[in-house]
Amino acid sequence: MHDRGFHTITLGCKLNQFDGAAIAGELARRGFTPEPDRSRAEIVVINTCTVTHKADAEARRLVRSVRRQNPRCTLLVTGCYAELDAAAIEAIEGVDRVFGNRDKPRLGPILDELGLVGPAATGDRGCDASTDPPRALHFGDRTRAFLKIQEGCRLSCSYCIIPTVRGPSRSVAASEVRDVLAGLVSAGYREVVLTGVNSGDYGLDLDPPTDLARLLRQLLADCGPTRIRLNSLEPLTVSDEIIELMANEPRLAPHLQVPLQSGSETILRRMRRNYRLDAYLDRLSRVRKAVPHVGLGADVIVGFPGETESAFRETYEFIEASPLNYLHVFSWSPRPGTPASDYADRVSSADVRDRSERLRSLAADLGLRFRQAQSGRKLDAVVLGPRPDNGRVRALTGNFIEVSLEPGAAERGELIRVVIEQVTPERTDARRAGRPTWESGSVRPDPSGSWRSRT
Repeated sequence: MHDRGFHTITLGCKLNQFDGAAIAGELARRGFTPEPDRSRAEIVVINTCTVTHKADAEARRLVRSVRRQNPRCTLLVTGCYAELDAAAIEAIEGVDRVFGNRDKPRLGPILDELGLVGPAATGDRGCDASTDPPRALHFGDRTRAFLKIQEGCRLSCSYCIIPTVRGPSRSVAASEVRDVLAGLVSAGYREVVLTGVNSGDYGLDLDPPTDLARLLRQLLADCGPTRIRLNSLEPLTVSDEIIELMANEPRLAPHLQVPLQSGSETILRRMRRNYRLDAYLDRLSRVRKAVPHVGLGADVIVGFPGETESAFRETYEFIEASPLNYLHVFSWSPRPGTPASDYADRVSSADVRDRSERLRSLAADLGLRFRQAQSGRKLDAVVLGPRPDNGRVRALTGNFIEVSLEPGAAERGELIRVVIEQVTPERTDARRAGRPTWESGSVRPDPSGSWRSRT
């Protein structure tokens, strides 16, 4: 065992990735050392997800696996599943402490109670993973950082457990977001993903109220040569101001993931979604018109109770005719305590599998056409690092295309300009084509030191 070594495992969404980085940062702040081999770590923390019953099962499997591999470690389990059903995790032999999302702000005291003080503990405030950004974040070898700006949700979708396990919508103060961003920029991150349960809700609960567009303007004034990417925005929060910023500011990645969930009006109403399809299509069409090369994705739930073959066809045809170019396809899963869990007219497993495959096939076609349309285009990209199998360099463009570059073309973490040369169903090949847009003249620091777009 590696004494003083820690290993964190995070399941699920980008918000959980931020929370995991905050947990790792607090352990590092106390003097513990990251240990890539979980079988050798003194401390293992599993940060769980509960968005589906499969996520619950994966969390339980992982807890048992870690304990078998490392019988001597101190094993902590937290996250959404720990918030929802701590008893199910506590029933697994060998778990030393279970604490949910609401207790993440107490990570420091929890570590103290377990005697995990560490050789460099300073006694000051440590990680707060609710709405108060932590002093330390540790993203391991990631080249992109996540920054939580919002937590919880005020919506009441009939299928969703997130308001139960993460609470109501609440925003992080803009000054605290800017402080954390400054630390990430200083640490060398050249892409920062703003994340939340419903990021587009940002600022409505603050005093005085504000909004996401205003926060973006502040962050773009502070972030220098670092790119900012937005995470999931609910359809009605994609404002004209955000679209305008994306059209005119090259450091705001031209990419949005806007949850759709269903292309059937009947199913949307049953899901208790707060929009209709014409509003969804209007928002995406406005984005595509203002930013023609934008990457647009959606979450889609397959097999929601009451989804007939006709309703599924409505979803398929809506997506096929929409500006979307990629999908995240999920099978509906009953979450205890949600209204949908009591709906009786469930879809058979065979139909769910068939419909999921059909949607994923459509998504592959949409994605291929989108990538082909980018052929010859110069795009800004952040370098993710070399592939272990062939040494080719992976990079992620602003519009969310993973491209493949020649070995040695760029260093991990760089922001570069690439041009797409060849597209196949399996891969998008590109070559390096200079510096990012904002380093080649379109965005420069003004005399005060702030970075401003010429547009």
